[in-house]
Formats: sequence, C-alpha cells, structure tokens
Amino acid sequence: MPYPSTMAKGEIAVVEPPPIVFSYSFKLGERATSDVIVRLRTVHGRDDWFYAHSEILCAKSKYFASRLSDEWPTYHLLDSRNCVEVICIESDIDHHVKLLRMLYSNLEEPVGDMWHSVKNALGMLKVATKLGCDAIASKCACYLEAVPWEENEEEEILKTLPAIVSSTHKLVAELGAEIQPVLARLQPVDAVSIRNVFISAVHMATSSKSKTSDTLSTLPSDLKAAAQEQVEYMLEEDDDAPLLIADDDLKSALRVKFLNLFGSFKTELIVLTDSTRQFSEATILEKVSDLLWASRVLPRVGLNPEFVDFWVGISSDVTGALNGEKVREVLWDTKLRVVEITATVLKAVGYGNVILSAGERVQLVKVWLPFIRETKLVVEEMFAVEKVSMEMDVDLCQSIENALVSLVLSLPSGDQAEILADWLRWDHARFPDLSEAFEVWCFRTKAAKRRLGVENRKVGSAIRSGCAS
Repeated sequence: MPYPSTMAKGEIAVVEPPPIVFSYSFKLGERATSDVIVRLRTVHGRDDWFYAHSEILCAKSKYFASRLSDEWPTYHLLDSRNCVEVICIESDIDHHVKLLRMLYSNLEEPVGDMWHSVKNALGMLKVATKLGCDAIASKCACYLEAVPWEENEEEEILKTLPAIVSSTHKLVAELGAEIQPVLARLQPVDAVSIRNVFISAVHMATSSKSKTSDTLSTLPSDLKAAAQEQVEYMLEEDDDAPLLIADDDLKSALRVKFLNLFGSFKTELIVLTDSTRQFSEATILEKVSDLLWASRVLPRVGLNPEFVDFWVGISSDVTGALNGEKVREVLWDTKLRVVEITATVLKAVGYGNVILSAGERVQLVKVWLPFIRETKLVVEEMFAVEKVSMEMDVDLCQSIENALVSLVLSLPSGDQAEILADWLRWDHARFPDLSEAFEVWCFRTKAAKRRLGVENRKVGSAIRSGCAS
C-alpha cells in the first residue's frame, strides 16, 4: 500500500487510493470473503459492525486507504480481520450505512434517483467528505445542482454546504469547485439583472388582454396576476430589504408604463359615456383592476403624487361615467374597485402624504362622498340577495371614514359646513360616519369668534402701543 504523507498530530493522512481493478461481486456484510470490519460508533453507545473488503474501501475512500495503510496502527478482531472505527453522530448513522453500500456499487453509472431527496444527498455529501469519497461527493454535488429545491431545502443547503466546505481540508480537495455551481443558484443577483426582470414584470403586469395582439390575447390571466404580485413583492420591505430602489431612470421607465395605463383607462371612460358604442364589462373591470394595483405600487417607487394628481383630475369624469344611464345599474364589481382606488387617494391626501390645494381637496370630497355612500348602500342590498359577489369590507369602510374625517377637517370652515350639512341631510348618514368631524366643527365654530376676538384685541393693542411709542 502507498505510504501516507507527513501529517499534523491528529490529522488523517492523505493517501491516494490504489489504482486497483476489483470485482463488484463482493457484497457488504459478506463475512466469508471480508478482510476488514467497519465499526460505526456513537458517543451514546451504538456500535454497528459491517463485514467489508479492504480492496473496495481503499479504492474508493481516502479515509479508509489511510486507516488501512501500513503506517496506521490497527487492531484485529474476529479471524484476524482488521478493524476500522468510524465515530459519528446518531443522525448520520443511516448516511454512513448508505455510503458503505454505495462503495460496492458502480459509481460510473449515471446519478439517476440514487439520492432520492435533497436531504439525503446533503447527508451523503457530508459523510462522503468526511471519508474522502471523491466520486460520491461529486455525484452528490451534481444531484444537488440539478434538482429543484423547496424553500426549507434551500435553507438547509445554505446552512450545510458552507460548513462542509470549511471542514473539507485535504480529503476531497476539489469539492469546493464542485459545490460552487450549487451555491450559485442562491447567490444575490446583480442590480442590472434585477432591474431587467422588474421592468419585464411591470410590462406583463400592465399588459391588456383586450389588445388585438395574438400573443397578449392568449396570455392566461394568472400569469398577469402573478407578475403583479411579484412586482409588489420585489418592492416590499419586510424581513428583507426591497430587491431594488427606484432611482430617476427607473421612475422614468415606470412613468411611461403607467401613463399608458392611465391613457387606456381614459379611452374606456369615453366608451362608457358614448351611447353609440358598446362597452366590454370585462375590459373596463380589467382597466380598473390594473389601476387599483398601480395605486399600491406607485407609492413604493415615489410616484404616488402622480397617481393622486391623475385620479383627482379625472374624478368627475369617472363618477359621471359610472353614474350615467348607460351603466347605472351594472358594473358593480368595477364600482367597488373604483371605491378602493379612491380610498388610497383619500388616505394619501387626508394624512398629508400628498399635498393638494384647498380647492382640490374640497372638490375631491364633494365628488367622491356621494358616490361612495350610494355605492355602498346599493352593493349591500345586492349582496344580500346574491346579485353581486363582493361587498365593502369593514377595513375598507373604516379606512375611508378615517381618511374623510381627516380630510374634511383640513378644509376651510365654510366648506366643512357645506359638506357636513349635506351629510346630515342624507337618510343613510351612518356611512361614512363623519360624527367626529361634525363634533370638531361645532367646537371650532363656537369658539372661533371668541378666539378671533381675543386675537384681534391683542393685535389692536399692539398696533396702538407701537404708534404711541
């Protein structure tokens, strides 16, 4: 047998397996022909014996080649057989047994389903590295690189592979290169690639099946929905940072996409108001759904002011078209989504995230307050008799009420009075509930003369004092 190389204390020497051509007729556990016993032992007292053949062990494992070399002290057991102990943890026992059996197979054959699962391949890779089985370690790495992974398997790979590489030292010298393709699947992607994927996803997310393009007309709706979902996820700040931050170039590219979206929505509004043209309920619902999605995405890339300006500017046209005779009794799913879009705009303006003039804020409330309350009333009645599949949920209603209260209280007192008077005259004033705004308006109005009177007297006194001096 070859002699071991010089080694540090406690280190297994690197002994190259001998170039032996051996027979696969041997079988693990075949006592009659075996010349070595492999003992798998754990610190908890487990001690499994396997009758093996040094010819096979030394040819396929650097560890066994070293342990069975002339320079390594061994001891003999039954029938003068050599004995090699392998200390392992309990959870790795099965992987050690599988590896011993695999040493008796033809490792030149394709991998196939030899490993059965990612978990099994990782366990085998760990043991193959420990025992210096180059061929098995290589096949484990090839299997891991090629098969699909579940999320929990990815976490296990990230936890296991770096530890294996760091503990490899000399027994499997080329393992680092074998494992790199596996880890490459989990490496962060460069910013340019992320941007390209993001822009492509936005393109898909804003595509319209109503176009004449054969390609777009055959796209499944779930593909577009998936693109919209992933665009939101890429921009979301959760446990991980967003995948990309919108710079000026990205904002410019997105602005073009969303301007096209806004333009196509305006076109559908014209169709709704033209008595000579037929409209497609599916098309208008798709356009409004896309705008609802845009109302969630644009704030994350710093384009919320543009969306709010667009919606405020087109509000009268939207309510006029949806209240017109042509669609007054239909398009309730569309109207509900319009209310959802408006809720995001009311929140942005009501809480001061987007600044509008007092006149624009007054117009926003006067246009949408009647539409929202009437839509909710009708939808509730239709939902009760199962004529529509959706209704305004509690969270949406609460969001609208809170935003409207904040928005109304930001208006000039006279405009507040006009809006509150109209609200109180309505028979169904329970929604939206503007009671808080009404109470604050009453208090402010009652105290206004006193407050202003005191301030006017102070100003007058200051002026007179200044003149006297």
